[in-house]
Amino acid sequence: MGFSRLFRSRWAALFWSAGILWTAYDVAADAPEPPTNAPSGAATAQPTDATGAAFDARDLAVLANAGG
Repeated sequence: MGFSRLFRSRWAALFWSAGILWTAYDVAADAPEPPTNAPSGAATAQPTDATGAAFDARDLAVLANAGG
């Protein structure tokens, strides 16, 4: 069914759009949950870069000043 024929009928367009919304809901519902490894009340872990090395505000300041 072509799009021009689809949107001639209000009901066909309604069912088509409902299918698109249903698909989007199913895809979004399958998103993984963030891991919860830290016990409650514990300090949060220090952020890491792509290599897994920890960084802090000093490292960010060095990068900001390196740009000139």
